[in-house]
Amino acid sequence: MTEVIVVGAGPTGLTLACELALTGVETLVVERLPARIEQTKGGAIQPRTQELLELRGLLEPMRARAFSREPVGGNFALLPVPLDCTAWDTAHPQPLFIPQWEIEEVLEERATALGVEVLRGTPLTAVEQSDDGVVVTAGDRRMAAPYLVACDGGHSSVRKLLGVPFPGRAGTFTAVLADVRLSSVSDLVPTSLGQVSTLTRETDGHWVMLVPVGGDRYRFTGGVADAEEGARDRPVTFEEIAELLRVVYGEQTVLAAVDNASRFGDATRQVDDYRLGRVFFAGDAAHIHPPFGGLGLNLGVQDAFNLGWKLAAVLRDRAPADLLDTYHAERHPAGAWALHITRAQRVLADPRPSADIAELREVFIDLMRLPEANRHLAGLMSGLAHSYDVPGGHPLAGHRVAGVDPSLFRTGKPVLLDFAGVLPPDLDAVRAEPVDGLPGAVLVRPDGYAAWAADADPDLDALLADPCLPLLKG
Repeated sequence: MTEVIVVGAGPTGLTLACELALTGVETLVVERLPARIEQTKGGAIQPRTQELLELRGLLEPMRARAFSREPVGGNFALLPVPLDCTAWDTAHPQPLFIPQWEIEEVLEERATALGVEVLRGTPLTAVEQSDDGVVVTAGDRRMAAPYLVACDGGHSSVRKLLGVPFPGRAGTFTAVLADVRLSSVSDLVPTSLGQVSTLTRETDGHWVMLVPVGGDRYRFTGGVADAEEGARDRPVTFEEIAELLRVVYGEQTVLAAVDNASRFGDATRQVDDYRLGRVFFAGDAAHIHPPFGGLGLNLGVQDAFNLGWKLAAVLRDRAPADLLDTYHAERHPAGAWALHITRAQRVLADPRPSADIAELREVFIDLMRLPEANRHLAGLMSGLAHSYDVPGGHPLAGHRVAGVDPSLFRTGKPVLLDFAGVLPPDLDAVRAEPVDGLPGAVLVRPDGYAAWAADADPDLDALLADPCLPLLKG
């Protein structure tokens, strides 16, 4: 019997399917498209997301498919100062660049190996829910499960069928994203995948970001600075891309082929509630924002890591049902903050800034060269600074736990670590060598955040009351 229906086979939906199936939850993924779109879009995996993928053994197969690039930090608003994550005690201080379709392929291979069924070419036509579960209709098929998670993107069918509002700010422009091939290039075309500011040019109101991905292939992003938002479903033409390349990079830069192309805008929206009864919203179905800084894919994957273990715990009667309410409580603020910082970047990244914005950019660039300011922005953009408001008085509670062997988390269960021999032997703790910066004992959630922590004199009552503890043996 299907226990969770996941709608959408993008990175968010497939990550969630992996998390659920890892703990034995019968999971069905329903995808509208008949086949995966092999487009380079959304391919920046930020440091925190890399840490999460490493917990499940998914990072190395993605590294094997990643683009070769210089070891350069992330970016804020396309400004020329790289973000330095080395001060955040992470083994993965730089973003990893890999085409989104290859990320999906790795995730789907893992999901199907765990027993997940992926139904493609199955658009939803109805969603109904009751106190006991959810029923979806796709063509002549009806499928039921106790829970449904909408991971079906910014134009979510689930959200629309349920009449869930998507408040926010409408887009102000539309740009083009494409995988292209060039038959000849001028000296202005970038030759390596370096810091993002070196990949972007603007000329006479036309702007392009051109990312070399091997041989004559490039990822193209571009548009006209003063153009108003147009219809996103309007076809992208060969001539449109060729003209942008000619204006920005000169007559020597000649477009040979467009492998695929789409349009995107800068709308900023977020659902008010990530949960509606037995339906949850994750990824772009819950929040959309401009692509500055490469946050979108990462935000959705982190939604999935947060929700997956909670659904599994409730379905297995190992945690109270109200644990599911913490998904909204924890992830809605994370989404709201991402919208906040992408809106700010949109102002600074304007390809034709006013004189005042140009002055602000210079001030901001100087600030980014200050180590503390750079560290602050690096933590925000990478996800390494993010924490949750969880019960418990220890400073580590709710924060990511760094420096622990990631292989301990392969099963998707929490891990109770005893670094100082302060816990009773019947608590199924892992006795480990002390780690710099960590207290005597830590209960680490399946998503790598501290649920509980203690120094020399642990509060065992608080530990025994934590909803993660019963999952140790589950």
